[in-house]
Amino acid sequence: MRPQDPKVSTAKPARSSISLQKATFGRTAHYPQRSLHHPIQTTVLLGDPRLNDPIKKEGKFNTEDFETVTKLKKALKGIDNYQFQYIDNHKTLLQQLMLSCPEFVFNLCDEGFNNQAQLELHIPALLELLNIPYTGSGPACLAQCYNKSLVNAMAKNLDIAVPEEIYKEAETQKTIFPTLFPVLVKPNLGDGSLGITQQAVIQNSIELNHYLSHLPPVLAKTDLLIQEYLAGAEYSVGIIGNKGSLEILPILKVNYSHLPEGLPHILCYESKWLPDSPYWDKISYEEAALSDKMARKLIEASIKLFEFLDCRDYARFDFRADVHGTIKLLEVNPNPGWCWDGKFNLMAKWADLNYKNLLEKILDTAQKRYQLR
Repeated sequence: MRPQDPKVSTAKPARSSISLQKATFGRTAHYPQRSLHHPIQTTVLLGDPRLNDPIKKEGKFNTEDFETVTKLKKALKGIDNYQFQYIDNHKTLLQQLMLSCPEFVFNLCDEGFNNQAQLELHIPALLELLNIPYTGSGPACLAQCYNKSLVNAMAKNLDIAVPEEIYKEAETQKTIFPTLFPVLVKPNLGDGSLGITQQAVIQNSIELNHYLSHLPPVLAKTDLLIQEYLAGAEYSVGIIGNKGSLEILPILKVNYSHLPEGLPHILCYESKWLPDSPYWDKISYEEAALSDKMARKLIEASIKLFEFLDCRDYARFDFRADVHGTIKLLEVNPNPGWCWDGKFNLMAKWADLNYKNLLEKILDTAQKRYQLR
């Protein structure tokens, strides 16, 4: 969860007139249908505020996180077709799920089990073991998308451009240096931009050697990607739906123009978790003004990845252009951030969906996939 309220351009560029062919419908689980007049008893799973969280500032939940949950509950209260209860105690999570046997789960536990991002996939795995229907992508999809190098290899196989990169194992002392600079050094496994700071943009081999010799603790024992730094325009594509019925949200562009001179243009850890950093309030987002050809290219690549990786219900796809204007994949985000002020909600606003509408659409999309009613 990230509490920052992004600055938004009020300009409304013309929408691209794109007609998308429907994909074939995928696997559907069958559950007993319920009365249309009966609210679906829904359990909302959240991160545990009692536990440390290595991604957050000072490693714990803060005032902004609690405010985010309060806004979530207020929005959900306005949805008529569901009745909500909340679980955020991971110590008793399994026991609570087994005792209460929810009809349906709204899985917003993007911090991962015990607030460990690498255990995010364990939540849907547990729900599947208990035969409980839930929102969002399954464990296999989450596991694949957590591995950036694996996703890039899959994207390349789908003829989707990706940054040039070198994989460096944590145990390997020797480094193969790239021939072109600048580069971005980031963990291969990770979430929430942990380990990606402004110092991670490296200009030459001398800087890279020094950086790798003095890695921050969070990167000291993890495999790294030494990746081509993409300096062009950055975009995000949001998708809601499932195979056969996909809704594409207005494409987002990141505006770095107000950052102080000399700071690299990246959505780094500082931009998401450190309010005293210029990255926090000097980066803004706007609806992208793209040609039909460029918008189609981004959308078609996102749909390919959504279906190939078996994303479900909603996902976000981040892209960025290189110095020659070639747009390449940055990251795939199944179950993207659900906060009221996040990128996904911002794209939904441009599609005339308020926060409540967005949450309801995600819930409806998932329950239709399970044919709950």
